[in-house]
Amino acid sequence: MRRQVVRVMIAVALLVNLQGCAAVALTLLSAGASVGGSAGIDYTMNGAATRTFTAGHDQLRGAVLTTLRRMAITVKADASTDEGRKIVAQAIDRSVEIELERLTTKATRMRVVVKQGIFFRDRATAGEIIAKTGQIVENGTKITSNAN
Repeated sequence: MRRQVVRVMIAVALLVNLQGCAAVALTLLSAGASVGGSAGIDYTMNGAATRTFTAGHDQLRGAVLTTLRRMAITVKADASTDEGRKIVAQAIDRSVEIELERLTTKATRMRVVVKQGIFFRDRATAGEIIAKTGQIVENGTKITSNAN
């Protein structure tokens, strides 16, 4: 009887201590599954999508504004910050927040959060904004500085 109690206690202790391992394993497995335009995009637990580009701040800003225009997402604000730039935009039922962080003269980090309502974060749209911006930067497509 005592052995069974010890085994149950060990099993419970293992279950409590290992409850987060499935999430870690799924994250590690999905890290190698990126293909096509989504390669190199990281997602945070709060729904933000991030990617670092080998492009200057101004070049990336132009590519972002072109992407938003092509996706029919209206730019509401485009302001300079201490780190680089913050762009706020609006789709039909989603708000878009984009931060550009100047890392060097030739490297810029892009962070995108797409919100629908108070709680929902749209990772798919955030990832698509980054992917399309990346295509513009990589292809050297003519960019515009005006999103509208």
